[in-house]
Amino acid sequence: MEIPVDLLNGIEEESSKIPINKLISLVSDISNRYRNTDDKHISSYEEAIAYISYRMPATFAAIYAVLKDVKEICGDDINPKSILDVGAGPGTAMWAATSIWNGMDKITLLEKNKNMIKIGKKLSSNSNNSSIKNSIWIEADLENLPILPKHDMVIASYSIGEMNEISQHDALKKLWEAANNVLIIIEPGTKSAFSQIKKLRDILISCGGYIIAPCPHANECPINDNDWCHFSSRVQRTSIHRKVKNGQLSYEDGKFSYICVSKKPCKTIKSRIIRHPQIRKGHIILDLCTKDGIKKFTVKKSDGDIYKKARNSKWGSVFE
Repeated sequence: MEIPVDLLNGIEEESSKIPINKLISLVSDISNRYRNTDDKHISSYEEAIAYISYRMPATFAAIYAVLKDVKEICGDDINPKSILDVGAGPGTAMWAATSIWNGMDKITLLEKNKNMIKIGKKLSSNSNNSSIKNSIWIEADLENLPILPKHDMVIASYSIGEMNEISQHDALKKLWEAANNVLIIIEPGTKSAFSQIKKLRDILISCGGYIIAPCPHANECPINDNDWCHFSSRVQRTSIHRKVKNGQLSYEDGKFSYICVSKKPCKTIKSRIIRHPQIRKGHIILDLCTKDGIKKFTVKKSDGDIYKKARNSKWGSVFE
């Protein structure tokens, strides 16, 4: 997975406006604040630039992985012409969605932070995609959402998890009402974030939603309270990202949890690999989430094509 060239160029161009030592300091301050406090506020345009230089690529990779999963499962049954990105930040989900689906007619982005809107508009202006260039930005707070305009797909990435439970449920109701077809919620791949995803999943099922991914069923989630369901995406680090994070590796892995729900009956999967496959001599052990719960499945070399498929599978892969 690679970041779109026009997005990459925009990030590099904006980042070059700040001396590298100052940019490194800003990134460090934001990272420490995000990790150690509840303060997620981006207080200046320079902080917004620092944010996109170190966080946007990994966030893009996670959202792209989720949307690609939906595309691979549903095929042409889901082909959104309009997208509502709620808690949009700098517009990362918009860039990921337009990398998966062409011919978007309308993109609306809701974000409360003026600096994020400013950097998002700046990045959009560099896009080669007319739907991104013509995207509509609205200043709005998730905790005080208006009645939302209807869109084929509604995405809330790394936003709803920052709210308390009551506010989450109020926002979820409005997001679900705004979705003509699909609602997608993405959060960090942490135990606490998955706990929230699990509760939201139950609410959406009770509202009549049909699970697309990652689950192969709409039964009670079989993951117990001592564990959590999450996945990983890998993105190549940009040159500015390596500088501001002092990264030695050419890539970064981001962990995420998510839930994708449709308002219409949709295609389902048989099972999903929820741990790294254990490759042994002559066989592979897979941990699968199935319609009958969590199963350990051993594939032997003598199993032929199934073994080849298992060899080519990875953590998070659909396994039929």
